[in-house]
Amino acid sequence: MNNQRNFFFNVDWITVFIFMALCIIGWFNIHAAVFDERHPFIFDFATNYGKQFLFIMIAFILAIVILLLESRMITTLAPAFYGITIFLLIIVLVIGKNVGGNQAWLSLGGGFRLQPSEFAKFATCLLLARYLSQSNIKITDTKSFLTALAIIGLPMFLILRQPDMGSTLVFYSLIFVLYREGLSANYLIISILFIVLFLASILYPPLYVIAAISVLTFLLIIILRKNKRLITTLLLGLVICVAFIFSVKFIYNKVLQPHQKVRIDIVLGIKSDLRGKGYNVNQSKIAIGSGKLWGKGYLHGTQTKYSFVPAQSTDFIFCTIGEEWGFAGSVIVLGLYLFLVLRIIFIAERQRSSLSRIYGYGVASVLFFHVAINIATTIGLAPVIGIPLPFISYGGSSLINFTMLLFVLLKFDSNRLGIV
Repeated sequence: MNNQRNFFFNVDWITVFIFMALCIIGWFNIHAAVFDERHPFIFDFATNYGKQFLFIMIAFILAIVILLLESRMITTLAPAFYGITIFLLIIVLVIGKNVGGNQAWLSLGGGFRLQPSEFAKFATCLLLARYLSQSNIKITDTKSFLTALAIIGLPMFLILRQPDMGSTLVFYSLIFVLYREGLSANYLIISILFIVLFLASILYPPLYVIAAISVLTFLLIIILRKNKRLITTLLLGLVICVAFIFSVKFIYNKVLQPHQKVRIDIVLGIKSDLRGKGYNVNQSKIAIGSGKLWGKGYLHGTQTKYSFVPAQSTDFIFCTIGEEWGFAGSVIVLGLYLFLVLRIIFIAERQRSSLSRIYGYGVASVLFFHVAINIATTIGLAPVIGIPLPFISYGGSSLINFTMLLFVLLKFDSNRLGIV
């Protein structure tokens, strides 16, 4: 049998094992989170845990199909995948179903829904990798950089219109892909600076922030007084920072949704609303803390079992792990995620094809962002923005999207001695 067509050949089975382990962990924790004594059987398709089993089976079948496909076919279809997801993102704004304040879902009937923003992550990573891997493209060139930003920015804009801030922010993680491909570290520094300015402008009066930035700028000018070009850059940067600081009030009041502003205020300690918008996070921390070292045991979690934690099978599924598995179980799950991200980066770095390497870093960036922000949310270190925990949270769209992201990379990797 031709090794190129044998999907068992050269597949990274370590990664496959981690994928399967996370899927099974998710399935059992969904069962524990929304357990119904009237439907105790974990395969009961009338329940969310029964439906999740179907989603897992679909994901497994999809994984096998992807490994059977030709790598060239996948990369050739990258623009088509991207175009279809952009079309669906437009359609969902017109006929989509509003769930939790976001018009992000297309109804498929039978209680099943499709979330196009999840698939946009896969399509964007694939098209971005295809574009940046072209021999005449250099991320340091202005035209190439702006085109890459457009590929990332178009789905971001459409998802923001839903408005789904969580999924929008996920695309921001792709800046690490651009950085790996040669983008100046200055862009990362500038991005971090603007995040700090945004938060500072919320916590303190704008004039105080401007005064602090101005003092710091003039101190640098004194130190670098002989470098006229750098002084000009610093002064221009000061003007841009001042303009940004004054625009924060508009962004905060006009762009963010009311519930998003309250969640940011709670995380920053501006407000305390344990019975309102802060209820989710407060109950989440109680559930995780109550698990202590070894947890309460499977199906013995009182906080999650009696629905004290909202969205306990989706965005707050980590609460169930913390309560029933304790600190030890939480460390195991976090360890699996850490090993998976590092394994993906290892796989990306061993690729002979630049397309495969770039795509691998896209997968690692999206996966890491999801895990870091989801868990930070459940323990109160980040505002609630509503993104799922990969492979573990309930939902078919998320599971299938991450399966596609991961197994397309494994397909590229299995063919790394050839040409993708």
